[in-house]
Amino acid sequence: MNVAGLKEQIECAIELLDSIMDDTTVPRNIRKACEDAKLKMSGPEQDISVNVSTAIYLMEDISNDINMPAHTRTEIWTIISELEAIREKCKG
Repeated sequence: MNVAGLKEQIECAIELLDSIMDDTTVPRNIRKACEDAKLKMSGPEQDISVNVSTAIYLMEDISNDINMPAHTRTEIWTIISELEAIREKCKG
């Protein structure tokens, strides 16, 4: 497992989450879920797989929110895809 590569991917996902949290057109509940996912991913490194899985769950939970702007939904799917790639690297 390449720790430096994982950290880089996690930072990329966190940047995407930050962009959603900074977007005032996104409903508050969605920004809150993004903040929770970011906190999970910033947790202890020994639990990377668990933290990423929890973040994926949070993102999937909000991905079908009817109040979400279309561009944000696309960003959420991108984040989920990035997190799934990180989770797969943790397994291997």
